[in-house]
Amino acid sequence: MSFWNTITGSDITREWKALEVRAEALPAEFRAAWEQIKVHLSPYSGFTGRNLVPILDGALGLLEETSADGQSVDDVLGDDIKGFCAALAGEEGARSYRDRWREQLNRNVARKLRQLGG
Repeated sequence: MSFWNTITGSDITREWKALEVRAEALPAEFRAAWEQIKVHLSPYSGFTGRNLVPILDGALGLLEETSADGQSVDDVLGDDIKGFCAALAGEEGARSYRDRWREQLNRNVARKLRQLGG
Protein backbone atom coordinates (compact mmCIF):
# COMPACT_ATOMS: atom_id res chain seq x y z
CA MET A 1 0.00 0.00 0.00
CA SER A 2 1.44 3.34 -0.97
CA PHE A 3 1.79 6.27 1.38
CA TRP A 4 -0.68 8.30 -0.69
CA ASN A 5 -3.35 5.59 -0.49
CA THR A 6 -2.83 5.34 3.26
CA ILE A 7 -3.22 9.08 3.76
CA THR A 8 -6.18 9.61 1.44
CA GLY A 9 -7.95 6.33 2.15
CA SER A 10 -8.51 5.77 -1.57
CA ASP A 11 -7.67 2.09 -1.18
CA ILE A 12 -10.46 1.66 1.38
CA THR A 13 -12.90 3.58 -0.80
CA ARG A 14 -12.12 1.32 -3.73
CA GLU A 15 -12.51 -1.84 -1.63
CA TRP A 16 -15.71 -0.54 -0.01
CA LYS A 17 -17.28 0.19 -3.41
CA ALA A 18 -16.37 -3.31 -4.60
CA LEU A 19 -18.06 -4.80 -1.52
CA GLU A 20 -21.19 -2.75 -2.13
CA VAL A 21 -21.36 -3.84 -5.78
CA ARG A 22 -21.17 -7.47 -4.67
CA ALA A 23 -23.85 -6.87 -2.01
CA GLU A 24 -26.25 -5.35 -4.55
CA ALA A 25 -26.31 -8.68 -6.39
CA LEU A 26 -27.70 -10.46 -3.31
CA PRO A 27 -31.41 -11.19 -2.78
CA ALA A 28 -33.33 -8.72 -0.63
CA GLU A 29 -33.16 -10.60 2.70
CA PHE A 30 -29.40 -11.03 2.28
CA ARG A 31 -28.94 -7.32 1.48
CA ALA A 32 -30.89 -6.49 4.66
CA ALA A 33 -28.61 -8.78 6.65
CA TRP A 34 -25.57 -7.11 5.02
CA GLU A 35 -26.80 -3.70 6.17
CA GLN A 36 -27.24 -5.00 9.72
CA ILE A 37 -23.79 -6.59 9.68
CA LYS A 38 -22.22 -3.27 8.67
CA VAL A 39 -24.05 -1.45 11.47
CA HIS A 40 -23.15 -3.99 14.15
CA LEU A 41 -19.49 -4.24 13.09
CA SER A 42 -18.89 -0.48 12.96
CA PRO A 43 -18.22 -0.10 16.72
CA TYR A 44 -15.25 -2.47 16.31
CA SER A 45 -13.67 -0.28 13.66
CA GLY A 46 -10.38 1.48 14.09
CA PHE A 47 -10.08 5.15 13.18
CA THR A 48 -9.95 4.48 9.45
CA GLY A 49 -12.02 1.30 9.29
CA ARG A 50 -9.14 -0.48 7.60
CA ASN A 51 -9.34 -3.34 10.11
CA LEU A 52 -12.94 -4.13 9.14
CA VAL A 53 -12.46 -4.55 5.40
CA PRO A 54 -11.22 -8.18 5.59
CA ILE A 55 -13.94 -9.04 8.12
CA LEU A 56 -16.64 -7.50 5.94
CA ASP A 57 -15.23 -9.27 2.89
CA GLY A 58 -15.49 -12.60 4.69
CA ALA A 59 -19.03 -11.90 5.93
CA LEU A 60 -20.14 -10.91 2.44
CA GLY A 61 -18.56 -14.05 1.02
CA LEU A 62 -20.54 -16.10 3.53
CA LEU A 63 -23.76 -14.37 2.48
CA GLU A 64 -22.94 -14.96 -1.20
CA GLU A 65 -22.26 -18.67 -0.65
CA THR A 66 -25.37 -19.09 1.47
CA SER A 67 -27.51 -17.39 -1.14
CA ALA A 68 -26.02 -19.50 -3.94
CA ASP A 69 -26.71 -22.68 -1.95
CA GLY A 70 -30.37 -21.71 -1.56
CA GLN A 71 -30.21 -21.41 2.22
CA SER A 72 -31.90 -18.65 4.17
CA VAL A 73 -30.13 -15.93 6.13
CA ASP A 74 -31.43 -17.37 9.40
CA ASP A 75 -29.86 -20.75 8.60
CA VAL A 76 -26.41 -19.19 8.70
CA LEU A 77 -26.61 -16.09 10.87
CA GLY A 78 -29.36 -17.17 13.22
CA ASP A 79 -31.55 -14.56 14.85
CA ASP A 80 -28.70 -12.77 16.67
CA ILE A 81 -26.83 -10.78 14.04
CA LYS A 82 -25.29 -8.56 16.71
CA GLY A 83 -23.79 -11.63 18.42
CA PHE A 84 -22.62 -12.95 15.08
CA CYS A 85 -20.82 -9.66 14.44
CA ALA A 86 -19.23 -9.69 17.90
CA ALA A 87 -17.92 -13.16 17.15
CA LEU A 88 -16.58 -11.97 13.80
CA ALA A 89 -14.83 -9.04 15.45
CA GLY A 90 -12.93 -11.39 17.71
CA GLU A 91 -15.05 -12.53 20.58
CA GLU A 92 -17.99 -11.50 22.68
CA GLY A 93 -16.92 -8.43 24.58
CA ALA A 94 -14.30 -7.40 22.00
CA ARG A 95 -13.05 -3.88 22.55
CA SER A 96 -15.03 -1.25 20.71
CA TYR A 97 -13.96 2.31 19.99
CA ARG A 98 -15.86 3.40 23.13
CA ASP A 99 -13.76 1.03 25.22
CA ARG A 100 -10.54 2.41 23.74
CA TRP A 101 -11.65 6.01 24.33
CA ARG A 102 -12.68 5.20 27.91
CA GLU A 103 -9.29 3.63 28.60
CA GLN A 104 -7.50 6.63 27.11
CA LEU A 105 -9.60 9.04 29.18
CA ASN A 106 -8.92 7.04 32.35
CA ARG A 107 -5.16 7.10 31.67
CA ASN A 108 -5.22 10.85 31.06
CA VAL A 109 -7.22 11.57 34.21
CA ALA A 110 -4.95 9.33 36.30
CA ARG A 111 -1.86 11.09 34.92
CA LYS A 112 -3.32 14.54 35.71
CA LEU A 113 -4.26 13.43 39.22
CA ARG A 114 -0.71 12.17 39.83
CA GLN A 115 0.65 15.52 38.63
CA LEU A 116 -1.65 17.43 40.97
CA GLY A 117 -0.97 15.13 43.91
CA GLY A 118 2.70 15.38 43.98
